[in-house]
Amino acid sequence: MEKVKRSKEEWTRRYISFVFILFIIAFGTSLSIRANLGSSPISAPPYVLSLVDGMPLTMGEIVIMMHVAFIIIQIVLLRKDFQIRQLSQILVSFLFGFYTDVTMWMTSFLQIPQTLPHAIGWPLQFIELLVGGALLAFGIACEVRCDSLMLAGEGLPLAISKVVKKEFGKVKMCSDTMLVAIAVVLMFVFFHTWNWKMVGVGTIVSMFYVGFMVRIYAPHIAWLDKIFIPENERVKEAEEEEIVREEEDAVPFVITIAREYGSGGLTLGRKLATRLGVDYYDHDIIDATAERLGYSTDFVRENEQNISNAKLWELIFTDKSIPLSMNPSHDDAIFVSESRIIRNLATKKPCVIIGRCANWVLRNDDKAFRVFVTSNRKDAVRRVMDKDSLDAPSADKRIEQVNTGRNNHYFQYTGRHWTDARDYDLVVNTSALGVDECADLIVECIRHRGGLPATATKS
Repeated sequence: MEKVKRSKEEWTRRYISFVFILFIIAFGTSLSIRANLGSSPISAPPYVLSLVDGMPLTMGEIVIMMHVAFIIIQIVLLRKDFQIRQLSQILVSFLFGFYTDVTMWMTSFLQIPQTLPHAIGWPLQFIELLVGGALLAFGIACEVRCDSLMLAGEGLPLAISKVVKKEFGKVKMCSDTMLVAIAVVLMFVFFHTWNWKMVGVGTIVSMFYVGFMVRIYAPHIAWLDKIFIPENERVKEAEEEEIVREEEDAVPFVITIAREYGSGGLTLGRKLATRLGVDYYDHDIIDATAERLGYSTDFVRENEQNISNAKLWELIFTDKSIPLSMNPSHDDAIFVSESRIIRNLATKKPCVIIGRCANWVLRNDDKAFRVFVTSNRKDAVRRVMDKDSLDAPSADKRIEQVNTGRNNHYFQYTGRHWTDARDYDLVVNTSALGVDECADLIVECIRHRGGLPATATKS
């Protein structure tokens, strides 16, 4: 990921904001605990230990000790690659420990009594658990948006993911599971029995519900930038964007083509580019992304628009609790890089861009003409049989697989459905019209919008 360049004033604003955000995270954690259904995974070991009779330490103090241990492990794992600025996690740990004790005291009156009838107690417990989890998720979403500091609970799995070269989300899920297992061991060692208020259904819910809610909040908190970024810098940024828009206005049109597998969308795109006398971009974007990120072209091609149903659910529930500038996710890096390449291409000259969520990336670009290409299944199967040398059943299965991957990829990064006609300016069916006729229709639409160059002709 690219390094973030910020002024001293902006960094100060983000650090101060982080102090308040950390309180929200602590409050959400404490509120969840008060539901008496178990704590979040990261808080499970400290919470269990805090309930031991005669324990001289508060839960917040145990949290501090655990987080400092996490920082030491990071230093051991990363060695010379450990960044000195990450020692700030020590200060964050002390502050979070203090907040933990304060919020546990603040929420003490919200503890759901065990004496309530189950018909009343259980609904109240789940409501409090969900409210606390939602508040925790909001704090985490704000932490990610703030993109300044992070807790040691995120720093450790991030360090592990760098060492073992695995996705942060997967490592975080494994570390959360390990923390829950440690809490269970501590529970049996000190209490000799299972206690659902220490490790229970709330712990399991927190492992998935919080990550899901973070994704719900993330698109709706851009207003925080008004707090993080000084007004004069926001004005400067707006002026720079206006200059870019003026440069973009010199480009008459850009056509984006999303297409179902086997619909003839690639053929249509090439015909349009030839007919309009403009550039055509498909695998060029893969090559540029691979070069920018240092990946092989095969790796980018296999991962850029291919998310299975199982992978989609993993991404939905996987924790996204580290600042974006530190996120090592291959999927995210590829999407961000391709999006930047697409935006850059759209500023230079008229062109046809195939796939890669280009219609969404350029959704606010007035010159973009966004097309979705479909066809009936019989024609799609025939095309895939010819293209991939498959029999009919295999071709049909391949179509389903590719379309599912593209739909999941689109949903992962836009929150919308790939086939939703509202995300496009025109939907064409090559089975009903034919590829050439579809090309004619698109050319006429570009001409109607006033962006057709003189070289454009009909077939």
